[in-house]
Amino acid sequence: MLRCSDNSIYTGIAVDLKRRIYEHINKTKKCAKYTLSHPVKKLEIAWMSENKVLASKLEFYLKKLSKREKEMIIIDNSKFETLLSTKIDIDSYKILNISKM
Repeated sequence: MLRCSDNSIYTGIAVDLKRRIYEHINKTKKCAKYTLSHPVKKLEIAWMSENKVLASKLEFYLKKLSKREKEMIIIDNSKFETLLSTKIDIDSYKILNISKM
């Protein structure tokens, strides 16, 4: 989940997270249409999964959440389980330490 300059939250998936963030921040030709018009400020939170199917499933359900719910997850990752455990197998996802990125 990326924080944009207008305080919106962009959600997507990536194989190479560092490269993908670079593409969004630097508005390369591969960045998302959304981040072209909503400049990215920072990475807020990220998870790792075993494969693209699981990543896409998580992305789908995150995008269905309200902005308030997304903010709750960003502030307190335990809300991830509260909000999504009935939709996905939350044990299939590991939160990444983004402070090392």
